[in-house]
Amino acid sequence: MGASVVEFMPQQDSKRSAAIAGGALTPKVTPAGTAVRQAAPFGPQSLIAAIAVVTALYFGRDVFVPIALAVLLTFLLSPIVSLLRRWRIPRSISVVTVVIMAMFTIFCFGVVVANQVSVLSSNLPSYQFNIQNKIRDLRETQLASGSFDRAAAMLEAIEQEIQQAEEVDAADAEASGTPAPMPVRIEEAPLTPLEMLQTFVVPLIEPLATGGIVIVFVIFMLLRREDLRDRFIRLAGSTDIHKTTSALQDAGRRVGQYLLMQLVVNVTYAIPVAAGLWFIGVPNALLWGLLALVLRFVPYVGPIIAAFFPLALAIAVDPGWTMLFYTAALLITLELISNNLIEPWLYGSRTGLSPVAIILAAIFWTWLWGPIGLLLSTPLTVCFVVLGRHVQQFEFLDILLGNEPVLAPHERLYQRLLAGDPDEATEQAEIYLRERPIRSFYDDVAIPALVLVEHDRSRGVLDDAHREMVATSAVELVENLSEHEDVEAAEDASERDLKHAADPDLKLNPGRIVCAGARGNLDDAAAFMLRDALEHASIHALDVPHEMLQPTQLRSFDFDDIGTIVVGYLNSESIAHARYLVRRLRRQSPKLTIIIAFWGATGGRDELAKIEDAIRPDAVCTTIVEVVAALKPLAEVSKEAEARAAVEGAEEDHASVGLLSEPQPAV
Repeated sequence: MGASVVEFMPQQDSKRSAAIAGGALTPKVTPAGTAVRQAAPFGPQSLIAAIAVVTALYFGRDVFVPIALAVLLTFLLSPIVSLLRRWRIPRSISVVTVVIMAMFTIFCFGVVVANQVSVLSSNLPSYQFNIQNKIRDLRETQLASGSFDRAAAMLEAIEQEIQQAEEVDAADAEASGTPAPMPVRIEEAPLTPLEMLQTFVVPLIEPLATGGIVIVFVIFMLLRREDLRDRFIRLAGSTDIHKTTSALQDAGRRVGQYLLMQLVVNVTYAIPVAAGLWFIGVPNALLWGLLALVLRFVPYVGPIIAAFFPLALAIAVDPGWTMLFYTAALLITLELISNNLIEPWLYGSRTGLSPVAIILAAIFWTWLWGPIGLLLSTPLTVCFVVLGRHVQQFEFLDILLGNEPVLAPHERLYQRLLAGDPDEATEQAEIYLRERPIRSFYDDVAIPALVLVEHDRSRGVLDDAHREMVATSAVELVENLSEHEDVEAAEDASERDLKHAADPDLKLNPGRIVCAGARGNLDDAAAFMLRDALEHASIHALDVPHEMLQPTQLRSFDFDDIGTIVVGYLNSESIAHARYLVRRLRRQSPKLTIIIAFWGATGGRDELAKIEDAIRPDAVCTTIVEVVAALKPLAEVSKEAEARAAVEGAEEDHASVGLLSEPQPAV
């Protein structure tokens, strides 16, 4: 919960309290955000290694593509093999059974597609008349007619120019006595049976060889999966088996879930497509459903190709345009439902990739390996993101391609405040407040963001203009959240936190509560947040700027009706300043309850107790929850006083009404 960590310099325990009291020892603060693990630098060596890897993948694609396909199929078939193994079936029989089932499924799919394509090809001549009529209809429209006429006229003019040029050249040649060139025609010799066979077989050799290599790789990977895993762990480094095992399990889980969910999404899309096209009357609806199932494995391009064929066939089949409109409406509706409902529900964050990373991966792997690279783009990129998540040298891959937030909530808030954008900061806060109380937002996000600002100010990297902008934006953020009401669950959790953080030994004086910043406008912004948190807890308070605590202004400050003052510091090294400020406040009002808040500083109870002994306030707090818990009894007293006042007012009203209702003596 704390945004900074208080670490004390090594001193002997017996001398620690005296050193703090004398101001010789101050806490060393580590601001929030600096403890986050930094990404390994992407230097020249990493760049050279990346170029070497890309070059090897490009020129060695004939070797790496079958291996990548085999690994992908292994991820897909491994759960089925594991299921058969749990049924006490031997590994070799399980692997062979699963591979044969997969090949048989692919074979049946190919037979159905081939049959549908054969039926479609036999029916294509019957669609020629409809296509000609549609072209004629387009020509008859005013827009289409003008376009066609202009294009035809242009082509005719170009043809006439070419003919005239040829006639002029022929006339010149005849006048000069030069013989006209003789036309030459090259005729190829008829192909022999062996050459015809070679024409058909050679294009099939490469895909068949690739398919055979993939099948062999899949079988051996399934048979020797544990051995390959152990060898990879040994290659990656047996000194850190836990990290390597976590990386392998994470990669296998993400890729396997991605493939399974993609299959489910494609099936839920293909079945309504086939049924809808059959109902509309588009021929070969089963073919287009199966084509949609397969092509949707290809990111972005696959759904477009799958939709093109039924749309083109609807134009050819129907003499009118109704079938085309119905088909387009069906495909668009199913695409919207699949993309906006089914895919987010099933996928969630299973792949760990951001949407931009998926697009970049599709472009990169398509450039590298062609259509096969487009098919493998998402699984391969998932493996690289997992590598960056578990290996620090490749963490930049997870940062660039992953879907996890790379900035903590308080860092994102700091960035928005620094940019002078309190509206977006409010949107982020409202998302956080859907499940948490506003006090938790201030403690976990807003105050740590101000601690980061204070840390940058103390380092000299933040000028006065930007500091003023952050403070103003923070105040505007609090004003935007002033009407926020915590949800019921958040209120219950907040009440438990208050009971846990309450200090029973703190003695409170009746009177008004003042929240004040200690040294600057950033402290004033933190005090404004504290006042808002108190108001949400039904504790009325005032906020005053830090200038009112200056010695010259403090003498003229009226403490007569003030019972408690809370002074907040974002810089936890301001112990000496806090000690002298407490002394001045004691001189002005001896009965005043003084609470010093070192926002975001956490330490052991002993360290905080020693700081309290050195400063001598009534309490030292580090979070807004602690301050609210400490002042909660005043709210209860105020509620009791308001209730008594309401009862007394009701009794007076009742008495006055009774007097008016008594019979008056006759005159």
